[in-house]
Amino acid sequence: MGNREVKEEKVLEIKEDLNNSKVVVLTDYRGLTVAQISKLRRILSEEGVKYKVVKNTLTILAARKAGLDDLEQYLQGPTAVAFGYDDPVTPIKLLVKFAKENDQLSIKGGVLEKNVLNEIELRRLSELPPKDVLLSMTLRGFQAPLVGMLNVLQGNIRNLVYVLDAIKEQKESA
Repeated sequence: MGNREVKEEKVLEIKEDLNNSKVVVLTDYRGLTVAQISKLRRILSEEGVKYKVVKNTLTILAARKAGLDDLEQYLQGPTAVAFGYDDPVTPIKLLVKFAKENDQLSIKGGVLEKNVLNEIELRRLSELPPKDVLLSMTLRGFQAPLVGMLNVLQGNIRNLVYVLDAIKEQKESA
């Protein structure tokens, strides 16, 4: 296999990763030691996130083929990419946390559900509670009015029973 075929295969592989990922985070790993990069890979891998160093030129070609032309602006300098396939927020949280603990790692930008985001937007997403917490908060929001209405209805029925009991006692005592 020639050099051109190898590059075309890499572009196709990156394009597939871009298309199949719920979230993609581009990072600059300059200054990190091999041990730090290995630790980061292990942390991400435990959550099902693939983290790999990429060539910018090949990634630009893959991004164009995936319809993510705006990603090109973040593909300068050394780049490693995290591909998250399950929960879109967890990889962002892990990378932001690691970047806080290791100043050398910087977040460049990324993609969430086919939308290109800058570093600030990614950092804001990292502050969101986990998906299950957001769902429970939403359900509680829907549930509260129903519980309130149920209490009102039960209160009316309860009051009717009290009135009927009072009438019964009044008739029995008379």
